[in-house]
Amino acid sequence: MSLLILGLILWVGAHYFKRLAPGARAKLGEPGKGLVAVLIVAGVVLMIIGYRGADFIPVWNPPAFMTHINNLLMLLAFWIFGSSAAKGAKAWPANKTRHPQLLAIKTWALAHLLVNGDLASIILFGGLLAWAVVSVILINRAEPGWTPPPHAGRATYIRLVVITSVIFALVVTIHAWLGVPPFPS
Repeated sequence: MSLLILGLILWVGAHYFKRLAPGARAKLGEPGKGLVAVLIVAGVVLMIIGYRGADFIPVWNPPAFMTHINNLLMLLAFWIFGSSAAKGAKAWPANKTRHPQLLAIKTWALAHLLVNGDLASIILFGGLLAWAVVSVILINRAEPGWTPPPHAGRATYIRLVVITSVIFALVVTIHAWLGVPPFPS
């Protein structure tokens, strides 16, 4: 569990470094980007190792129907994340929300909290949900002005449907391969 928590601390600290200590971050210049990237990757690796190695400590028992809600939210999370990828005009909801990628992370984390009732899952997904919420607050305070991008056309939506479907299928396959069935039997 300690590796999981250390990984979360590295993730959060590396992401908040620019917002909470802008002077120190500015002093590092371009090489600072590499340092932040290394800390983020180290955080992800530690979170994965810590999560996989954590003892299963049940906190609550999610009902079986939550799996369906989780899957719908995951599909939505991939859509939301992808909606921010197009250059210029954006698909919904990236044309309505300032932080679609953070919204996607919040959706992903919430989806996983609904189906995982153990302590390690609550720490991991709850921690990442809290990080994303605070990130939105910090960014909005630092940069209050935002102009929504123009609305994307049909071609962007078609690409987004295809990409979201492929990524969802890939993630389902990876979860099944890892022994975590994403659909109820």
